[in-house]
Amino acid sequence: MSIPTDLQYTAEHEWVRAGDPATIGVTAVATDALGDIVFLELPEVGSTITAGAVCGEIESTKSVSELFAPVTGTVVEVNDAAVADPALVNSDPYGEGWLLKVSVESAEGLLDAEQYAALAG
Repeated sequence: MSIPTDLQYTAEHEWVRAGDPATIGVTAVATDALGDIVFLELPEVGSTITAGAVCGEIESTKSVSELFAPVTGTVVEVNDAAVADPALVNSDPYGEGWLLKVSVESAEGLLDAEQYAALAG
């Protein structure tokens, strides 16, 4: 499984694409483990998320998992297409299946692709 080198990662299998705003999603490792994603609960635009805190939920045919914020900041956009069709997260986790765009206040402790690959096995 390829892990894009232009992203940063968390130990909880979220990814961050730097920018203003930053784009956030879940990794292919996570989608493989979860199976078919059937429901997403994401924070509302304008809400503040805090790095390491729960900010949403991902439900699959196998389980329900919490989504942890990889950064602290304000949500400026939610991927309505992925909410309407959560299978996008499975089919294109690093592209059309992104989850949030966030105006970042702080981002600490993120992993690079090599560190994440070592962690994810």
